Amino acid sequence: MPQLLPLSEDALPCAPDEDWADLAETIARYVRSRTSRMDLVEDVVQETLSRLVTQKQQQKIVSIYALGFRIAANLLVDHHRRDRRYVGEIEEDQASDAPLPDTVVAGRQELNVLAGALAAMPPLRREVIVRRRLHEQSCATIARDLQISLKAVEKHITRGLADLQRALAPIRAETDGR
Repeated sequence: MPQLLPLSEDALPCAPDEDWADLAETIARYVRSRTSRMDLVEDVVQETLSRLVTQKQQQKIVSIYALGFRIAANLLVDHHRRDRRYVGEIEEDQASDAPLPDTVVAGRQELNVLAGALAAMPPLRREVIVRRRLHEQSCATIARDLQISLKAVEKHITRGLADLQRALAPIRAETDGR
């Protein structure tokens, strides 16, 4: 870190007053090499020069370039931290849990096909599928309520699911082909 020396009455200046335009251009090149944001370059250079002038009025600066580079680097870090905080907030606000429109359309198509396939099933098979898959009843409960054997319930479920798979096959083949 550059050294700062207190000003004293008897201290002789080691170097003439700095060329502020040359210093500003050097710091601008330094800042441009460390950021892709060109809008930030002028702000950092101006703030760096302002702080250098203030420091030079208060203390004797051994190396004004070294101090200028350090101030510019710290300002870049500060801007990066501030920008990262704001970017994180924006991204959180834009995130949505809603499904994409094409997913909604595909889901509605599948639902219509399944409803048609259920309507086309024999009534007993449809009843068994609805009780098992939608109402989550056990096979034993369905067998008891409908007064059929457990084996018959299992066969209706197997055949009903096969019917639903066959009905969905054209839609799934179409979406897989995209």
